[in-house]
Amino acid sequence: MKSVKLIATQGIAALVLVAGLSSPARAQGPVPVIAPIIVDTAVPIIVSAVKPTPKPNGLNKFEGFVLHANIAQITVRAKGNDLAIRTFPLSQAVAAKMQQIVDKGGYQYGDKVTVLYEPASQKAVKIKGKPSKAL
Repeated sequence: MKSVKLIATQGIAALVLVAGLSSPARAQGPVPVIAPIIVDTAVPIIVSAVKPTPKPNGLNKFEGFVLHANIAQITVRAKGNDLAIRTFPLSQAVAAKMQQIVDKGGYQYGDKVTVLYEPASQKAVKIKGKPSKAL
């Protein structure tokens, strides 16, 4: 009888111990925080710094062929890429000059031009290129 009592007592103690260790309340307790390991990385080696070339007066250049031109805007197809087509509104000074060119016949389809434009507003500030003779 003593052996049964001893086994029962040990069994009950084991159940209480297992129930105490695996209770849901214990699983939801705070998890101890482990500090992350910080790895020191080497500083990158700069071989040569790239210096941007300054553009004259901050203007960009677009070279191509005229598709359409009037006193308000000009549409140009890029020189090396036939799919790149851009339309530039004209500034006041260029519009006045374009009016004189249109009076003489204007730019025709396929005329080679270079458009200097402001990158922020995409406005044409200067157009270089010779208009072809009117038919």
